[in-house]
Amino acid sequence: MEEHTWSLARNSWNSLLFSATTTAPPTPHTSLPFPSSVFPHVCRILTPISIPLGPGMGAPLVSVAVVARTVAQLWNKPLLGVNHCIGHIEMGRLITGATSPTVLYVSGGNTQVIAYSEHRYRIFGETIDIAVGNCLDRFARVLKISNDPSPGYNIEQMAKRGKKLVELPYTVKGMDVSFSGILSFIEDAAQRMLATGECTPEDLCFSLQETVFAMLVEITERAMAHCGSQEALIVGGVGCNLRLQEMMETMCQERGARLFATDERFCIDNGAMIAQAGWEMFQAGHRTPLSDSGITQRYRTDEVEVTWRD
Repeated sequence: MEEHTWSLARNSWNSLLFSATTTAPPTPHTSLPFPSSVFPHVCRILTPISIPLGPGMGAPLVSVAVVARTVAQLWNKPLLGVNHCIGHIEMGRLITGATSPTVLYVSGGNTQVIAYSEHRYRIFGETIDIAVGNCLDRFARVLKISNDPSPGYNIEQMAKRGKKLVELPYTVKGMDVSFSGILSFIEDAAQRMLATGECTPEDLCFSLQETVFAMLVEITERAMAHCGSQEALIVGGVGCNLRLQEMMETMCQERGARLFATDERFCIDNGAMIAQAGWEMFQAGHRTPLSDSGITQRYRTDEVEVTWRD
């Protein structure tokens, strides 16, 4: 393999993991423990190749899809196109052992409450505008909070030092939520309140977290009641927020239910979750023809037929 092609494959490894047919499902954070010279030999013994087809940003999806299609054709390996959201769910189920949970999927690009029924992951509620992670990240820019290691993490740490709860718009519309109005309000109010000393940046972080997380807990509880579910699972990058986990745990305890959650190793986007979902699909007999392997930036969770579950 040419060196430039190898570099592209190596850089795409986090989003393009290979599921081996002779071993258990792959473990998270798999790296390349071998030099480029043996890469072709590894590809020959591994199958299938699982790739995310969406939802997500177009450029990264296309880059990984090009690598995956190339490797699949070079070594005649089956291709499996995975829905990114379902990758989060299947990784969460694998790691936590949850059997049939109501899922709260929260990230920078998605906010959904999901439950499985009749071979589909059904969306019971979702954001009608921006995702909760996007709301938090954009507010971090208002306060000029560092991106290291991530805006959401830094907001979480600052919120722990907040003392005053600032009243913010609370927007739940049936089973759906809206975050754009909250963001507009707090963007407008932040500088004024900080300038007059009405509150601190930590108070604003605390208030925003408490408000948006309360909205998410409310719609998750309503979905659990509708489904008669005794399990809740949090997935997605925002799912590693300990305050969100604490609020969800309180709700579950009051209902006599169990909460399942993971840390940043499994919540944040990773290649292993795509491999795990692909593994489940492969075991159920799925294959993705090359002609159907185009990326779809708005690939809905409920568009996928989930044949690997009863």
